[in-house]
Amino acid sequence: PAFKVREISITDAVTFPISLMWSTETEDGDGIHEVFSRHHAAPFSKVLTFYRKGPFELQAFYSDLSNVPYPEKKIGKYVIQNIAAQNDGEKTKVKVKVRINSHGIFSVSTASMVEQMKMEENETPNIEAEIEPQSQNPENCNKNVQQDNTEAGPQSQVQTDGQQTSQSPPSPEVPSEDNKTPSGEKGNEKKSDQPPDAKKPKIKVKNVELPIEANLVWQLGKDLLNMYIETEGKMIMQDKLEKERNDAKNAVEEYVYDFRDKLSGPYEKFVCEQNRQNFSMLLSEIEDWLYEEGEDQAKQVYMDKLTELKKFGTPIEIRYQEAEERPKLLEELGHKLRIYAGITEEYKNKDEKYIHIDESEMNKVEKCISDTTEWLNNVINIQAKQSLDQDPVVRVNEIRRKLREIHSLCEPIVNQPKPQIDSPKQEEPPDTSINKTEELEEEIKNIEATQQNGDCHMNESPVSMDLD
Repeated sequence: PAFKVREISITDAVTFPISLMWSTETEDGDGIHEVFSRHHAAPFSKVLTFYRKGPFELQAFYSDLSNVPYPEKKIGKYVIQNIAAQNDGEKTKVKVKVRINSHGIFSVSTASMVEQMKMEENETPNIEAEIEPQSQNPENCNKNVQQDNTEAGPQSQVQTDGQQTSQSPPSPEVPSEDNKTPSGEKGNEKKSDQPPDAKKPKIKVKNVELPIEANLVWQLGKDLLNMYIETEGKMIMQDKLEKERNDAKNAVEEYVYDFRDKLSGPYEKFVCEQNRQNFSMLLSEIEDWLYEEGEDQAKQVYMDKLTELKKFGTPIEIRYQEAEERPKLLEELGHKLRIYAGITEEYKNKDEKYIHIDESEMNKVEKCISDTTEWLNNVINIQAKQSLDQDPVVRVNEIRRKLREIHSLCEPIVNQPKPQIDSPKQEEPPDTSINKTEELEEEIKNIEATQQNGDCHMNESPVSMDLD
């Protein structure tokens, strides 16, 4: 069997037909035109031409309400503004572009007014923006008027894809008598009293964009929209404040539960018995308050309660943290002091690694080690006499500062590089092998020269020979 492959074209179509209605300046009633019929291709744009002396209104609506799943068939009203008559009082040509997009949404895209102006004699003509009225044959003119009059409907003209559907008779151009061609015998006669041709005036055409005021049925007004935006902002702010209030309440509740467990656990040694009982009572009172009067309080109330709890809890936390970190830092400080003390001993023993260091610099290191060691021993002895429920004698930050001080003072001194001493250069003995080679080459050249001349010179040294 023979198979044929045919390409299939898929085109989006308008589901619901849309019409436009506008008021006319005659007594015939309003003009109506269906711009997009059912199953019309989409997206699509059309240009409608109107002749007006002032602003006018377009009303868009669905043609067949029975197929529209909405109770309202109106789409919206569009007011074309800033339209003025021509200088001679004639109506102005207005072009309105309507469009339906791929989503089936109708809109009036643009509107422009064609303004005609006579050019001055000394004005440079513009080929693209000027037209010159031409005379027409009376028969053709009458024919055009008759065809346009047969079209029913309002004064509008629709243009789509280069094709125009006339709905109103355009104002016919009156042919001048100069270009009239009389029929019969009158065509052969020429009037002698006819005036000479007058210079035809040139007309300049200018397109002016017009503003469009759109009032859509399903669109909110600006005032109502601004009110909704303001209300939304207030609701967002209210949600933010409510979240912050709940976070403050949860912080108080979390602090109560967390500290109550730690008072009988890791924090037990760092608070005296009397203070632990008082603080436990305060924690219980705050807990009861949270589920009674404090169920719905302002954010600041919860923050004040948390501050009251931290006045008792923060010193206990600090004592616990200091006791955890202090032994490690004291050990690190003692280790550093032992290292630098060993370096000073090696310097006194004239060790080659440190003998290049100046004695005054090393004295600074020795003094720093002595002072810090004395401070460290004093701190350890006093702290050993303190109980854990009392504030420490020395803070962790102070020990860290001591570590930084001895490092910044001692490290650059003990790590001074040795000065480099330039060793004297040894004189190399002259190379005699080069001279011997040059002498041999010169001897060979002399022998070759004597052989070329035919002379033979015997060697002066006797040669030993064996004779039979």
